[in-house]
Amino acid sequence: MKTIRTVGVVIKPHAPRIESALADLEACLAARNVACLLEEAAAEKLGRPGGIPREKIPELVDLVVVLGGDGTLLSIAHIAARRNVPVMGVNLGSLGFLTEVPLQEMALTLEALFDGREGLVNPRMIIEARFNGRSEPGLCLNDVVINKGALARMIHIRIWIDGREIETMRADGLIVATPTGSTAYSLSAGGPILQPAIPAFLLTPICSHTLTFRPIVVSSASTVRVQLLTSGEEVFLTLDGQRGSPMVKNDVIEIRRADVDLALVSSPQRSYFELLREKLSWGE
Repeated sequence: MKTIRTVGVVIKPHAPRIESALADLEACLAARNVACLLEEAAAEKLGRPGGIPREKIPELVDLVVVLGGDGTLLSIAHIAARRNVPVMGVNLGSLGFLTEVPLQEMALTLEALFDGREGLVNPRMIIEARFNGRSEPGLCLNDVVINKGALARMIHIRIWIDGREIETMRADGLIVATPTGSTAYSLSAGGPILQPAIPAFLLTPICSHTLTFRPIVVSSASTVRVQLLTSGEEVFLTLDGQRGSPMVKNDVIEIRRADVDLALVSSPQRSYFELLREKLSWGE
């Protein structure tokens, strides 16, 4: 990891303790003579002019620090991945699988990064979704989801893996998740948990009416192609729960591993399985 000279700050504006967290972060950076660039919402919280639009932050910094929750981190992850800029998530919410650094460990984690401690920055797979052959794919850290609207009936989906049709199913939707995303929506839909380093992604049906179709783990070298066969219903494509568009009959999404990863900063205080144990209350 290159020397950190400038840190960009992205926040969830209404997170608890956000003002004090910003003050603590600025103090920690100032003690190391590291420049701090605030996104617009963060600058507004501190009553300062000149905040930077969120989407511009990764091109100007050596590290992005997210103060908030997983949704806030997901909003910047795909941009940071394109720029090969590491992201550190500080959890100001409750669950937080991605924003895994507790506020009380923020300074400790930053000090470890500044001192060059190894093993803190881990690559997380990014997948790309190309909608109807568009030239610019969307990048996702967690998942690509096809889902019916609130009042729609079940939808009909055809799935190919590496050009071979594997299933035509009726369900409420389909999740294609990375190992990182296996602890998100896919887990709620009954999918397994994958270690982040496993080179694979996961297809999880949402309330499948085809009872024989179960979650499938496929190689990250594969290409998944999904076609919507339903007409006259509300159906939506969402990327990381942040971006999306409506779908109509015969729309096609192609999903494959992207040629970039996200460099995600982990806590020096716990391993991945200790994180799972803490977040999922295993053994309690």
